[in-house]
Amino acid sequence: MTAMIAAALLSACTPGGVPVAPGNADLGAEIIRPRDPDTPPPKGKPGECWATDVTPAIIETVSEQVILAPAVTDATGRVISPAQISTETRQRMVQDRTVVHFRTPCAEAMTVDFIATLQRALKARGYFLQPVTGMMDAATRDAIRRFQEPLGLDSPVISLAGARSLGIIATALEDL
Repeated sequence: MTAMIAAALLSACTPGGVPVAPGNADLGAEIIRPRDPDTPPPKGKPGECWATDVTPAIIETVSEQVILAPAVTDATGRVISPAQISTETRQRMVQDRTVVHFRTPCAEAMTVDFIATLQRALKARGYFLQPVTGMMDAATRDAIRRFQEPLGLDSPVISLAGARSLGIIATALEDL
C-alpha cells in the first residue's frame, strides 16, 4: 500500500508520469552544418558554448594495370615478347570535408570532477577502458567519439546532448 502511494506521488511530480532517461539521443539533430566552412559557430547566450569539428575529406586512390599489348608466344607456348602493361592511377572524392558546429559544455564546466564523471559514464557503457583520471586525454576523446558516432556526431568533443544522454548534465523537464 505504501509503495502504491509513493508511486502515485512520484507520477504526480512530472507531466505524463516518471520521466524516461534520454539514453538514445539523436545528437545529429543539434548539429549545424554551415555552407561556408569558414563560418564561425553561432553566438550563444551567456553560458551557452559551441564547438567546431572538422571531418577531413576522404579521397580514394585506385591503381589498375592495363594490358597495352598481349604477350606474343610461338607455337610451343614460349614467350617471344612479354605483354606490355601500363599502370593507371586515378583519384576520386568519396566524402567532402565537413565542418559542423554543436553545443558543448563550457570550458569552465570541464573540471577534473566533470571529466572523471564523464569517464565513469563512458566506462559504465563499455567505451572507456582506462583508469578514471579526470584528465581529457586521447583515450577519453576516443571513447567520446565512439559513444557519439552511432548517435549522429562523429567528434571527440563531448556535445551538450551527448553529456545529457549520458546523464551527467541536467536535462530540463520540457526537454523530456
